[in-house]
Amino acid sequence: MIKAVIFDMDGLMIDSERVTFEGYQHVLAKENLTMSEEKYKTLLGKPVKAVHDLFKEDYGPQYDVDQIIKDVHAYIAKRFETEGVPLKPGLVELLKYLKENNYKTIIATSSHRNRVDLIVKQAQIDQYFDDSICGDEVTKGKPNPEVFLKACQKLQVSPQDALVLEDSESGINAAYNAEIKVIGIPDMKYPEEKYVKMTYKIMDNLFQVKDFLEENNK
Repeated sequence: MIKAVIFDMDGLMIDSERVTFEGYQHVLAKENLTMSEEKYKTLLGKPVKAVHDLFKEDYGPQYDVDQIIKDVHAYIAKRFETEGVPLKPGLVELLKYLKENNYKTIIATSSHRNRVDLIVKQAQIDQYFDDSICGDEVTKGKPNPEVFLKACQKLQVSPQDALVLEDSESGINAAYNAEIKVIGIPDMKYPEEKYVKMTYKIMDNLFQVKDFLEENNK
């Protein structure tokens, strides 16, 4: 019996990956640099340290990666402020269903607390979540299982009674390492076969999660 649903944020709830990619292109252009879509996909779901390592590997140690990430987040925030936060299809319907049926809910993301709280509030979905755990509250990022295990601790549920919703390979891997059932809902990058095998199911959208839960918990 599934009692709790753990949500990743970027690429899963928020249709932010394309905007983030455009943000990197915008910020890097100021340094006469560029980033391919394929390279960007390697960053998806990675903790900040891994992003630092990839940047140094590709662009050299002379660039202030923290400032680049900060500028990208500022670009995204401005886009969200002017255009609204783009929610994934089926998210609000799923959240309403979970609340009406007394599921526990939590956000577990690599993003930092201040960004998460702002986006969730802007998107007007904060009332649907019992809690959240962010990248600056764990010592090891995905694919380490820490963030998902701490999410279960916060909700006071066992991993066996939880379900993770993830779009990225590192997030799927983290849930698998935590021994929590994970449904993959790919965004910009479809997971490689080894990660597909780690999932309980691969779905096209969040509408299908609601149907799955209704069937599973009959």
